[in-house]
Amino acid sequence: MSRRAEPLSEGIAHIRGIRAPLLRWYDANARDLPWRRSRDPFAIWISEAMLQQTRVETVIPYWHAFLSAFPDVESLARAELDEIYSVWTGLGYYSRARNLKHAAQTIVAEYNGRLPETVSELRQLRGVGPYTAGAISSIAFGHEAPLVDGNVIRVFTRVFGIREEISSKKIIDRLWLIAETLVLGPRPGDFNQALMELGALLCTTRKPQCATCPIQKHCSANAEGDVEKLPMKKSKPKPKPMRAVAGWIERDGKFLIVRRPEKGLMAGLWELPGGEIGLKEDGKDRISEIIQTVSGLKIRNSQSAGHVEHLFTHRKLDLEIFRCQLKRGQRVRRFGYSQHRWVKPSAILKLAHAGPLRKAMVLLLITQESSARKAAKISGSTIS
Repeated sequence: MSRRAEPLSEGIAHIRGIRAPLLRWYDANARDLPWRRSRDPFAIWISEAMLQQTRVETVIPYWHAFLSAFPDVESLARAELDEIYSVWTGLGYYSRARNLKHAAQTIVAEYNGRLPETVSELRQLRGVGPYTAGAISSIAFGHEAPLVDGNVIRVFTRVFGIREEISSKKIIDRLWLIAETLVLGPRPGDFNQALMELGALLCTTRKPQCATCPIQKHCSANAEGDVEKLPMKKSKPKPKPMRAVAGWIERDGKFLIVRRPEKGLMAGLWELPGGEIGLKEDGKDRISEIIQTVSGLKIRNSQSAGHVEHLFTHRKLDLEIFRCQLKRGQRVRRFGYSQHRWVKPSAILKLAHAGPLRKAMVLLLITQESSARKAAKISGSTIS
């Protein structure tokens, strides 16, 4: 990756000045994370995939479980997607799991089962972007490969006084040029981890711990007193509202769940059958029609259990859940879903699912317990 279209305004010597003190700080303060004890490129790759948009504390048990189930590239490439989902369930962003399987198959087919070392080769794998490629190449193989993530952006904009909106191509290229300059030298993998560790532990978004920062004297934002104003980000547009309804349909103690197609929103995940409605429509007026459209089932006596909300990147979902009675003797005829199952409630959340289903299950449990308490109260008062 070469981005040297313009000379760096910061000056090479000034940039390089943070390298040695940052490595010394990392040696003394780095967190003892399990993947940092491994030299296995496969294990490091899995950690980087899991850490995308997910907290370290959440990732650790999933990382151990994943490597126990799939200890190498070959076992991951052979695995069925549902097997991978069963280990991934609860971690979220399931496209990462699909990308890992696809990439593992590519590695087996094109690289004899060995994870490629260079950024250019790693970028050919599905799900591996510039940051992940730089992380794997430097940490797993010791190459002088740069990386830039959210933590690194925060450190760089503050240290080098980059007071411009960070999404512009000019600023992105500048950040990568700084990273390219800094990574040159001994221990490139450790240095990249030191940058990210500094952003995670000290140079945080709010209340940064500047007094204990190892490169405080190099920091423009600390000198100017505007640390928490950087990086400068474009304000995000408000997510667009959307409304949907879903049915909780029982048959012989089991409930109907359906799987979304492998492309699109919540691809490949399980949910309650339902569909989107207009912002001003009443859910009870649409639930029967929608359930029949997507499943071929006729329902009756639909009772609203309440609403759950879920925020996607660009959309805010208001989902109303209905308890539905099913007329017997019907068969499911899917439309718009890839699979369906009748499962016991205890098994539903063991399948790959997104946040709306998990929230719906909580809501249904709460309303069920509330109904049971009311029934017990009525029964008790009648007996007395």
